[in-house]
Amino acid sequence: MMTQNAVTQANIDQLRTAQIAPQKMLIGGDWRSSQSEAVMEVISPIDGAAFTSIASGSQADVDAAVAAARSSFERGVWRNMPPMARKAVLLKWADLIEADTLALTVLGVRDNGTEIGMAEKAEAGSAIRTIRFYAEAIDKIYGEVAPTPGSHLGMILREPVGVVAAIVPWNFPLMIGAWKLAPALAVGNSVVLKPAETASLSLLRIAALALEAGLPEGVLNVVTGTGDVVGDALSASMDVDILTFTGSGAVGGLIMQNAGRSNRKACYLELGGKSPNLVFADAGDMEAAADATIGGIFRNAGQVCVAGSRLMVEQSVKADFIGLLNDRLAGFRTGDPLQLETQAGAINNAGQLARIAQHVDDAASQGADILTGGHQMLAESGGYYYAPTILDKVDRDSSIFQSEVFGPVLSVTTFEDEAEAVALANGTDYGLAAAIFTRDLSRAHRMVREIKAGVVHVNCYGGPDITVPLGGMKQSGNGSDKSLHALDKFTDLKTAWIAL
Repeated sequence: MMTQNAVTQANIDQLRTAQIAPQKMLIGGDWRSSQSEAVMEVISPIDGAAFTSIASGSQADVDAAVAAARSSFERGVWRNMPPMARKAVLLKWADLIEADTLALTVLGVRDNGTEIGMAEKAEAGSAIRTIRFYAEAIDKIYGEVAPTPGSHLGMILREPVGVVAAIVPWNFPLMIGAWKLAPALAVGNSVVLKPAETASLSLLRIAALALEAGLPEGVLNVVTGTGDVVGDALSASMDVDILTFTGSGAVGGLIMQNAGRSNRKACYLELGGKSPNLVFADAGDMEAAADATIGGIFRNAGQVCVAGSRLMVEQSVKADFIGLLNDRLAGFRTGDPLQLETQAGAINNAGQLARIAQHVDDAASQGADILTGGHQMLAESGGYYYAPTILDKVDRDSSIFQSEVFGPVLSVTTFEDEAEAVALANGTDYGLAAAIFTRDLSRAHRMVREIKAGVVHVNCYGGPDITVPLGGMKQSGNGSDKSLHALDKFTDLKTAWIAL
């Protein structure tokens, strides 16, 4: 895989201006334009310039893709393939992605703005590891035999659910896409994928590699376009069996409404967070805690669903800890995401940049102090950049404390004791991730128990690999991505009760 030691800036620069042909959709093994013939420009957040286009899918395109997925599933071309054969296809797919890592990474950065150092690890690299993980699981997932009387045999079988719709966001399209595609395909389903309209290119590229690896036609379909057309059509489809989505709570609510009005399909939703990062006076290595805090909120310009956007620091160490954060931001590089030295890249799109600025303005009007940042950067580039921002004196009832910003904005609140820390941590509608910095083992265990979050980091922020689940509590969603537990979403349990 690509590493900064193995690739030079010259390699990246050779790819950053490569011509990208207008992109079509993948339906039933064919690359097609939209039946409406509509297209959407692809605007790079690096410089605000269009560099290709994607098809803008219609209701008719979604219907065709779902029909292709249903046909491939009912014909059994993938689900009835021997497990070892499915495993071989997925492993070859991962190998092809690995061989194309640099080009995929640069393409994705041009499309969504993630700094290349992060993108290499969190995008193509993560997708490769995820696909291999689930490929290796294919022939190791067993059914069960129930403890029945001698007169009967009870067997519990796992079967693929059928047609899966997967809707993924723009911040980490390959990583999150692989979290959904790999387990769904591993157990034999057929899939219709909708990428984000502002980050479709890398997912279209790996779909082509899936065909090259031997995935049968119609098993993976990709329909690009807007959420209010393609996403709405998928969630309302009568022939989609389950839907898996990562994105905003507002869109998640619409998906659930559509599912209820249609065939009542199961919906698994990861809906973002407002994650607390608690630093206790007994954290010990405050330098390490400061490094983790900076990475936890400012990587990918804060466009991370588990970002540690609420810093809660014990009052007695607040001043010193804020000083450590300021020291690190003094040399922090925000800018062109295709420069290897860049630490935070671009905001994905102009609308998101405006929303971030509005959140900060609202916070200031509600009494927060802007310690650093609080403004757009590099406007002369034409791209979308926002300065790493720290807001102090953030009240728990303020909008910045309660609302997901999805940008490089850290709000700071203090606490006096453990009970207040827990109350603050749990004081929003979200429950996706959290972090605790303490050297007190007993406190760490208590806090892990008390904080309502699907992932609780202790003395770190970020880093859980594919072996453990990511799921939300409260309004951060339901179900889990990652780990073997993700397979539960994509399989039905069937009981065979046999009289002997």
